[in-house]
Amino acid sequence: MTYTPVPARCFIAATLALTLSSFAMPAVAQSQSDVPSATSPAASEPQSGTASQDVSAEDTGGTTTEEAATDGPQPEMTVGADWPYYGGDARATRYSPLSQITRDNVAKLEPAFTYHTQDLPEGSAEGKYSPEVTPLKIGDDLLMCSAMNILISVDAATGEENWRHDPGVANEAIPYGATCRGVSVYRNPDAAENDACALRVIEGTLDARLIAVDARTGEPCADFGTDGAVDLWDGVGEKVPGWYAVTAPPTIVRGIIVTGAQVKDGQAEDAPSGVIRGYDAVTGDLAWAWDLAAPDRNRNGPAEGETYTRGTPNMWTAGVADEELGYVYLPLGNSSVDYYGSNRSEAENQYASSLVAIDVTTGEDVWHFQTVRRDVWDYDLGSQATLLDYQGTPAVLLPSKQGDIYILNRETGEPLTPVGELTDLPTGEVEPDFISETQPVSEWHTLRKDALEEKDMWGFSPIDQLWCRIQFRRANYDGFYTPPSADKPWIQYPGYNGGSDWGSVAVDTDRGILIANYNDVPNYNQLVPRDQVTSKPINEQQGASEGGAEGAADPQAGSPYGIAVNAGWRNDVTGVPCTRPPYGGIRAIDMATGETLWDRPLGTARRNGPFGIPSFLPLDIGTPNNGGAVVTAGGLIFIAAATDNLFRAIDIETGETLWSSVLPAGGQANPITYEVDGRQYVMVTAMGHHFMETPVGDEVMAWALPEQ
Repeated sequence: MTYTPVPARCFIAATLALTLSSFAMPAVAQSQSDVPSATSPAASEPQSGTASQDVSAEDTGGTTTEEAATDGPQPEMTVGADWPYYGGDARATRYSPLSQITRDNVAKLEPAFTYHTQDLPEGSAEGKYSPEVTPLKIGDDLLMCSAMNILISVDAATGEENWRHDPGVANEAIPYGATCRGVSVYRNPDAAENDACALRVIEGTLDARLIAVDARTGEPCADFGTDGAVDLWDGVGEKVPGWYAVTAPPTIVRGIIVTGAQVKDGQAEDAPSGVIRGYDAVTGDLAWAWDLAAPDRNRNGPAEGETYTRGTPNMWTAGVADEELGYVYLPLGNSSVDYYGSNRSEAENQYASSLVAIDVTTGEDVWHFQTVRRDVWDYDLGSQATLLDYQGTPAVLLPSKQGDIYILNRETGEPLTPVGELTDLPTGEVEPDFISETQPVSEWHTLRKDALEEKDMWGFSPIDQLWCRIQFRRANYDGFYTPPSADKPWIQYPGYNGGSDWGSVAVDTDRGILIANYNDVPNYNQLVPRDQVTSKPINEQQGASEGGAEGAADPQAGSPYGIAVNAGWRNDVTGVPCTRPPYGGIRAIDMATGETLWDRPLGTARRNGPFGIPSFLPLDIGTPNNGGAVVTAGGLIFIAAATDNLFRAIDIETGETLWSSVLPAGGQANPITYEVDGRQYVMVTAMGHHFMETPVGDEVMAWALPEQ
């Protein structure tokens, strides 16, 4: 499954400054406004469109890219001078031990370089760019992909381009958006240091290929697949561009590349399979396949003329792996028809919206932990899980879109923190025999807020506040897990953007603090009877670019209903959300207790206002956000993500913004930090996001302290 972020230019009027200030206070500790500091080198925008330490870092475990597959674990590459994994280290903590940049000197940061990928939308790609790119840093180089899967190597100190490889992905392959969150690397243990592809860069593409190139030259790896590529359409069925795509970096463990794929939401029950596959990192040969509905029959691929099981839950986000156990942890989505479930198989009901542990030596699932029973809310798991030691036990931390955060035993999947049960939940009138009356919830920590009330409806004037109150009264809403309805709209809160989404969380393993940014907006949805659905599923369209994200009656072919989704539930006239701000925030959580240390809105009103008109107000209203954070030993959180185009440094102890810089485009990406020749850099890509309605760009931007 994928997501549809809440559009950005939809928020706060300049006349509401006094009202906003009453809503913009953090829940636990007040922070300073996110105004660029006087010492910020980018204080004006360019013109253009304290906790217990019960969590410790591990010495081993996680995804390796140092060695090939063997019977035992291999040493991992370490974060510090480098940023060798999408999640920073092999455990995806997004924590760096670098401490040159501190809370005392961060205000002195200055631009180090800006690199342009030169990948900007053209033709039918206009309005479809959401790159979300996070580079890796290995040795002297930054390794990355662009929105359309161009592989690029850049000097990490200067931003000068070393090489680029364009695999030639066509615009028609774009699903919801042109997205490549990152790449992975693998070192062939049987190759000499100077051999071709001794260190290789591997990515998945929008047109469903695995590509491997030499990290030094960008030349395709001749020993990998066919001319450096593996076709992921093999065994999936009819090739329909835009229906099946890879947007996340693969996970590499014990020499096996593990990947899933995004399957475009809302189209049809007879959709491409959500099969997870493992490939040899040197040859590209299929090692195994995990088809949740036919795990044994399709372990080595389907028989000739057959396909992997159609329509099963997929994994569109990033996995993480324990090299020592040989397990890879995969967050699954729900079924291809998100909002109707009576036609689903028992296998789908068993595995949907679950974290699944797979043994990469066999391709067999070891355990799974389900976060939603019979999911008809599109609460797929979008966050990459994080590996850590929790009170002496190897654990995996799992955030969910509902806002719940779970900590599980890494080997067994058993909860290490309390999990409760919601009971007597409404089942609705559409599928009362299918909807589950119970659901699991985390009793350790949740980002979820209280249920909505009519008084929470909001507008920039009394008139549109009244309009939103009327809409609230005419909708079905019985609190959390209100089931879908067709007779009238229903309010889904939280919406399917979170809680937590693909930006995931960051864990300061020294201080024992978890940092989670989150969205806090409802959806306003309605099932559409089949005879009123006018849209066609993607495989019946004349071109693959007809549909966008879930919106006006997506077809859900094969079920009795299409689906209309108002993501972020906005006033149809003003574009202002119907619920009061803040719409997004960032929170610090004590890992020892699960208690909130501080919570504050993330994002200002500077780019937002009614009718899409920027208010230019520096008030912390809390905007929707996509992308995650990085935490450092210097006591800092670096994050962009919000729709105000600011890149921030936040004090991890207090939540105060200590520095910010204006980006030329949207910063919907995860930042990184690294070191070259003793100098620490922080970096984020400013490439924009069409769903978030932030300006599109092609910038890769780095900052550092002044050279001594």
